[in-house]
Amino acid sequence: MAYSWSGAGTAELLDEQGWLEIFSGLGTLIAEAVVPLLGTAAGREEHGRGEGGDRTLELDRRAEQVVLAELQKLCRAGERFSVLSEEAGLIEFGAPFPRVLLDPVDGSLNAQRGLPVVGTMLCLVAGPTLGEAQVGYVQNLLSGERWHTIRGGGVHRNGQRLRPFPAGNRDRIEVLGLESGPRNLLAAQALIERAGKVRLLGSMALSLAHTAAGGIDVHCSPITARCLDLAASALMMAEVGGLVTDLDGEPLARLPADLTGRSTILASASPELHQLARDLLRGGRD
Repeated sequence: MAYSWSGAGTAELLDEQGWLEIFSGLGTLIAEAVVPLLGTAAGREEHGRGEGGDRTLELDRRAEQVVLAELQKLCRAGERFSVLSEEAGLIEFGAPFPRVLLDPVDGSLNAQRGLPVVGTMLCLVAGPTLGEAQVGYVQNLLSGERWHTIRGGGVHRNGQRLRPFPAGNRDRIEVLGLESGPRNLLAAQALIERAGKVRLLGSMALSLAHTAAGGIDVHCSPITARCLDLAASALMMAEVGGLVTDLDGEPLARLPADLTGRSTILASASPELHQLARDLLRGGRD
């Protein structure tokens, strides 16, 4: 990856478009590093636990190394920022903000097992909460499909601007996306009973990106997710007129952009579908 320079040893400060170009380049490098390891014994090799508390696998370590090496080059070129990832935690490259939120392998279990639904998520926040997200980028590492957004500029998939998918029957969820373990499914039972089809992709970032694109009407995660799993896609949902809250209907804008930031997730392609989902969940708890 190349960085632009202005004057003697000073990089031009990146604007949002510049960061998006960096993210796109990183997505390509992550795919090159990770895809050969998917479903392999080498990729499943463990390296202790990361700062987020989860086991660090070789494929996670390799992907993060690629990203950090490129960001170090960017810092040496004069850019000042920080980066947060599950493995390394928070690293400052000269300034606390802007902050790059990084989940290089979203869908780690799929990656371990060789299941072909694995994504990467990058998000730039200007301050300490998700409400200050400025740039979001999600990539399917297998297919190469890419979604990106800059606040106020809509959402693009593979370079084409997205239009919200028509919600269709407002009394029914045609396609419900879930991210859950078996013991948590009861929390979403009311949604499951009203859904035409259910999809469990195993990658939060990709499931939410497909919700922003209208392929999934409602996505529900009754298990708590880290800000690293949802930051970019939450910005995308807002940009296409969808809604993202926790299961109680509270907005995620105040969620800390650090490793403590966790929340359940309810994301809907339209306000009407979100209201339906909220009503169903409330009824299921009564």
